[in-house]
Amino acid sequence: MDVRMPGLGGVETVRRLLSADPGARIIMLTVAEDLDGVALAVAAGARGYLHKDASRAELRATVTQALADPTWRLAPRRLRSAEMGAAPTLTAREIQVLEGMSHGRSNAEIGRELFLSEDTVKTHARRLFKKLGASDRAHAVALGFRWGLVR
Repeated sequence: MDVRMPGLGGVETVRRLLSADPGARIIMLTVAEDLDGVALAVAAGARGYLHKDASRAELRATVTQALADPTWRLAPRRLRSAEMGAAPTLTAREIQVLEGMSHGRSNAEIGRELFLSEDTVKTHARRLFKKLGASDRAHAVALGFRWGLVR
C-alpha cells in the first residue's frame, strides 16, 4: 500500500484494515524521502516498507516472507539525514519504549511487555521525546527511523 494514497490516505487505511482484521500483514510502498509517512504507517501497524523502485524479486520475497511468518516485520533501511547530525544517546530502556511505540503498542502494552508500570513507561517516553526533540509519539518514531534507533 502506498503511504500517500489519495483520499483516505495510507496511514488511516492501515488503521482501519487492522481494526477490521488484526491479522492483516501490510507492507507500505514509498519513496525514500517519505520516511515520516512510513514511520506513521509502521506505528499504526504496518509490517514494514519497500521503496517504490524495489525489484520484482525483492517485492516477491518480501510478500512471501510476510505471508509465511505472522510475526515477521521488515527492518527499515537505516537512513540518516546529514543535516540531522548525530543521533541522540538514549538509554536501553528508552530505546525499548521507542521500539514498542514503533510497533504501535500503547503505553500499557509496552509496560506489560517490559514489566514496568504505565507511569514508568510515560516517564521514559517523556525523556526520549525531549532527547529526540519530538512533539509526540509519531514524531518520535519518525525520528527513530531516520536515526536508525529502531527497526
